[in-house]
Amino acid sequence: MQPTDDPVKRRILVELQADGRLTNQELAERVGVSPSPCWRRVKELEDQGVIRRYAALLDPEKAGMPECVFTLINLEMHNRESLAAFEQAVKDRPEIMECYAITGDADFILKIQVPNIRAYNRLLNEVVFRIPGVKHVKSSFTLREVKYDTALPLPEGQA
Repeated sequence: MQPTDDPVKRRILVELQADGRLTNQELAERVGVSPSPCWRRVKELEDQGVIRRYAALLDPEKAGMPECVFTLINLEMHNRESLAAFEQAVKDRPEIMECYAITGDADFILKIQVPNIRAYNRLLNEVVFRIPGVKHVKSSFTLREVKYDTALPLPEGQA
């Protein structure tokens, strides 16, 4: 059974994605249940890993990290050791916000936030180009943000 099969859990997820700072009382009122069952459902969603964590979303420009770069990476080899080395190096760098293994012309795509182009160049030279097995790097700097959303579009329940 998916969490979205329970209409109350689905509403809880929608509300928490919109405002993760809601108190249990506020959340219960918004989803139409009393506080105790609301808290139990939230706890279940956390225990099941549906809710990974709670976080504050920062404005990159106001936080001093305005440059967003999407970087495509190709590796020379796809053995376990080179993949593990690449993935660990990526996880160790806070500027690398997201990393996905992808299909198509590249092996990975990275979303990187940096204060300026010089900082990106430094990250490439001091980190990315030194990762064993990195064959090719292609960078695309964003011109402007058209859409940014963190809320998953949840499917309607099957019940």
